[in-house]
Amino acid sequence: MLEKLRGAALWLGALPPWRRAGMALVLGLLSAFSMAPVYAFPIWWITLPGLLWLLEGVKTRRGAFALGWSFGFGFFILSLYWVTFAILVDFDKDWPFLPFSVTGLPALMALFTGLALVGAFAVPRTGLRVIAFAASWAATEWLRGHALTGFPWNLAGYSWGGILPVLQLTAWTGIYGLSLVTVLAAATPALLLWWRPRLALGAIGLGIAALAMIGIGGEMRLSAIGTVASVPDMRLRLVPGDVPQNEKWQAANANRFFVDYLKRMAQPPAAGEKAPNVAIWPETAITGTVDTDPSRRAAIAAAVPPGGYAIVGAPRVERQPLPGGGDKPIFYNSLFAVDDLGLMAAAYDKHHLVPFGEYLPFSDILPLGAIAAGLSDFHSGPGPATVLMHGVPPFSPLICYEAIFPGAVTAPGPIAPRWLLNITNDAWFGNSAGPYQHFGIARVRAIETGLPLVRVANAGISAVVDPAGRILASLPLGATGPLDADLPEALLQPTLYQSAGDTLFWVATIILTLICIGTARRRRADR
Repeated sequence: MLEKLRGAALWLGALPPWRRAGMALVLGLLSAFSMAPVYAFPIWWITLPGLLWLLEGVKTRRGAFALGWSFGFGFFILSLYWVTFAILVDFDKDWPFLPFSVTGLPALMALFTGLALVGAFAVPRTGLRVIAFAASWAATEWLRGHALTGFPWNLAGYSWGGILPVLQLTAWTGIYGLSLVTVLAAATPALLLWWRPRLALGAIGLGIAALAMIGIGGEMRLSAIGTVASVPDMRLRLVPGDVPQNEKWQAANANRFFVDYLKRMAQPPAAGEKAPNVAIWPETAITGTVDTDPSRRAAIAAAVPPGGYAIVGAPRVERQPLPGGGDKPIFYNSLFAVDDLGLMAAAYDKHHLVPFGEYLPFSDILPLGAIAAGLSDFHSGPGPATVLMHGVPPFSPLICYEAIFPGAVTAPGPIAPRWLLNITNDAWFGNSAGPYQHFGIARVRAIETGLPLVRVANAGISAVVDPAGRILASLPLGATGPLDADLPEALLQPTLYQSAGDTLFWVATIILTLICIGTARRRRADR
């Protein structure tokens, strides 16, 4: 068996360039099944060694980059296929974006896997190559999550979404650290080509044992945390929707959907259950304004229990004066809290907008409009915030896309949030992998921060997640609820990741890089 594997490795390394690129594309396509909703994480133990074996036949950095790009293009074109669904909602208007969504975005994201393989190519064909590959892969994932506006979607660490104990590592290292460990362990079968079988099998076993120990440690952490207590006198009502995107912004439908949300919010609780005092609607559940419409606020207030609140997603409009006179509307994607008197208790404007979705970069030169903005391009708010409301623990609001950014879901300040509130509209992506991936990504923020996550979606997955990532209550894709649940308490102490961010990840990555550089130099000196 080992001889056959070695033969396959030699065959892959000897492939001509175009066949090599095609095989890398296939391996990338297979790797996409490691992501939600499949979570076939063992596929990495096949595809990553295969990629390193293909690298054997590469002679230049340009060739290494092309090989990594081919792998990344296959991975992203399949794992992000659902992005195209947004174009189909209003195809007559948005068809110019189709080439970008189908191939442009995967091609752009694949640049980072191309860079990762250049890092692996820079060291000799020994065990060092596995270490260099893991370090450069993780570093380029971090770069992908921060370059320009960042897009840290479908990082390798998210493939553990079905194994909660392993995900606990993110409380220390964040998701980038889990990616580093995953790639390092999964790439070890590549050693079968360079090392004696016994040594290679030992390294493979060591990698699997390390992940098993992480899983055991994660299980111990879950046991130590135990059942998380609920916040006293807090009962949430999640009011998700299932509003089709192609009907959402039609003026004729606005009142009908608004009334539907009101009816679900006002439903009596189940027999023997506590009455909710905070109701939460999804992102842009209301397509008109709330802050400037007293009649809407009054209708909401009539369904809010005494002393309670409704937290709703809706656009906010400002009027910007024009130099020659008059003004123009400026739109924000916002969250509002309305109390039982119809007064505004809090507001928040989304600050991390989706490029080409909520706004168009370089709009002065490109004669196109954003896809997702129902009225016009949205403008960004001032930044992360901690919302304070009487009788409600302070929370960090995250509108849709904002929940995907590790280390950027809470605001600095003297008052720390005690929970994360993510409202979202996943109707753009239909019944695809997109909403499952979005929920799986957001869930990891709870583990990283030690804060419970409450998520309310239109045409997505709504849930209450405790600070260890356990799903306490949920509604599946397309369900409208309502769902009543208690709010879990935050952990008593912030996690290491919440305190130190990506420090531990970068320390590990730099140490691995220095090992590669030092060993390679020593070997060159011994020749």
